[in-house]
Amino acid sequence: MLTLVTTLTTTLLAVEEKAPTFAPPAVIALIAAIVFTMFGFVTFSYKNVANRQQPGKVPVVAQKPIDEYGHTEDH
Repeated sequence: MLTLVTTLTTTLLAVEEKAPTFAPPAVIALIAAIVFTMFGFVTFSYKNVANRQQPGKVPVVAQKPIDEYGHTEDH
């Protein structure tokens, strides 16, 4: 009987163990912060590229109208 109780207790304790991670939580949080900062830098870089052209300065070229099949009117 004691062996059965010991086996059940050991099994229950093994089931309740936390999943192992490759690093402590502080290191994982630091890695996440670094990745988040890198993504923020990329986003800011694209915003900088988008703001190089001032609105209204790009010439607008009139396009020929197209029919429902994607052809120009003078085909």
